[in-house]
Amino acid sequence: MVLGRTYAVSLVGMNGHVVEVEADIGQTLPAFVLLGLPDASLNEAKDRIRAAARNAGTPLSRRKITVNLIPASLPKRGSGFDLAIVMAALAAAGDVRGCGPTVFIAELGLDGQLRPVRGVLPAVMAAVEAGHRCIVVATENEAEAALVPAAEVRSFSTLTAVALAFGADIAGGGPVDAVPRTAAVTSVPQPVAVKDLADIAGQHEARFALEIAAAGAHHLLMMGPPGAGKTMLAERLPGILPDLEDDHAMEVTAIHSLSGEQHCAELVRKPPFESPHHTATPASIIGGGSGIPRPGAASRAHRGVLFLDEAPEYERRVLEALREPLESGRLVLHRASGTASYPARFQLVLALNPCPCGLANGKGIDCLCTAQQRRRYFNRLSGPLLDRVDLQLAVQRVSLADYACGPSAETSKVVAARVAEARAAQRSRLSRWNHSTNAEVEGRVLRGELALPRSVTAPLDKALDRGLVSARGWDRVLRVAWTIADLVGRQRPDADDVITALGFRLQERAA
Repeated sequence: MVLGRTYAVSLVGMNGHVVEVEADIGQTLPAFVLLGLPDASLNEAKDRIRAAARNAGTPLSRRKITVNLIPASLPKRGSGFDLAIVMAALAAAGDVRGCGPTVFIAELGLDGQLRPVRGVLPAVMAAVEAGHRCIVVATENEAEAALVPAAEVRSFSTLTAVALAFGADIAGGGPVDAVPRTAAVTSVPQPVAVKDLADIAGQHEARFALEIAAAGAHHLLMMGPPGAGKTMLAERLPGILPDLEDDHAMEVTAIHSLSGEQHCAELVRKPPFESPHHTATPASIIGGGSGIPRPGAASRAHRGVLFLDEAPEYERRVLEALREPLESGRLVLHRASGTASYPARFQLVLALNPCPCGLANGKGIDCLCTAQQRRRYFNRLSGPLLDRVDLQLAVQRVSLADYACGPSAETSKVVAARVAEARAAQRSRLSRWNHSTNAEVEGRVLRGELALPRSVTAPLDKALDRGLVSARGWDRVLRVAWTIADLVGRQRPDADDVITALGFRLQERAA
């Protein structure tokens, strides 16, 4: 008995599992049996594969073909198994040879063309990690697969070309070159214009809070009347964040590949910015979908910014679901068909009005909202969620004097340089704990090796005793104080830094 054997990759969340594809040709009536927990789209591969093989000039055997996907207990999803299955069936019939440990990742069209699939980057990463360095993908996925170090990537446009490369003898066979398709696949996303801080008039305190948030990767809440510049500030936060390092860029690119938004020809170096509409569902923000959950906006914002404009208008379930990733930097989604884990270490930026009508600013004499309406509006943001937001800022209207002076002369490039210096100081100080930003530092470290004198933390200690801040808030104030010290070039925070950080913590409550 001759078995054809190839390899594919099954993705469960961000985790890839190498799947052994076995094919056997029996002596009974024609049939095609696919074993190993395939989903509906994978079950449809049987008909796609027969048509593709025939049109490629490598028809499958007319006898019974049994294909087994190992491990059988692991659910398999998607059309990325097509090429591995057809190559295993051809190997079982002796039509191709030398497949060996090669991993095949591609979908087949009925005409025998290889089509790209999403999630190629994490799939290739998993294959290389498991010791399979030779990877075959569709031409459109070649650049993305080649981003993985040590991967030996071969790309083809048709099944005929793949079969010929593995020793098939095709007499007058199918097309070796792909027929041009009308729908072109975008390899490189169009660059997005970076918005500059110089566009903002006034708002000096808010700009400073934004700089602190960028330097220490802190979460930020801005409350103010409509037109005060909250959205403008949030949209300019990615422009002052440093570019992603190699390991972080690989993570972010893998998530975007898995989301199917684009076929990445290069690593994503700029921190992502996600701003979902307030009607978004929990599944779209946290992740979900039928079967194994797909990444949501929180994971797509990994190592970047998740901006929720008009935050109280979001569903309560959406806001409360963010509490866990704000602490852990990870989302673990449990569903009946399996568990998926995605990284989600993002910076949360919340923007809200002072009341439903937005006119409760200053004396608030123009506000028409009742006390009950205001209370209901603010109660949509729970105390536990707000306790996880480091900087809480009341943004005031821009004065005529500031507006008449025009935009600020300080550009995002200037601010980004200071942020980069502060990040470098944090990496140097926190490297022994495997942290790169102050926002990641555990409380035990702040109270241990990085403990400050009681004379410095006295205002914060008093606020804790009076119940103005929680134990979690105590830690977060100290993290912000360390970031302020890093921005001004101090080795350790002083009492003024702690008071400034505490003021940002209590400002929204006072407002």
